Amino acid sequence: MTLKIIRPESYVKREIKFFKKHPELINQYAKTLKLLSLDINHPSLRLHAIKTKSCHSISINMQYRVLLTLKLVKDGQVVLIDVGDHVLYSG
Repeated sequence: MTLKIIRPESYVKREIKFFKKHPELINQYAKTLKLLSLDINHPSLRLHAIKTKSCHSISINMQYRVLLTLKLVKDGQVVLIDVGDHVLYSG
């Protein structure tokens, strides 16, 4: 099952800001989202719940993450929330 990745306008703004600081991660990020859409349980994504945020996280690499909400049961959608480093968890 291929998942639909939703990038709300608020996320797109954060994404643009993130890539201005980290242009070297664009290709790795694109591969991560492609893998997410194809196999959400792939080990390299390191998907896990963030209880303090009521969402989930996947890894771009060992330092940077993407926060997301999962709506898999109803309609196979993944809504992206934020992109950045571990500071995302405490904000």
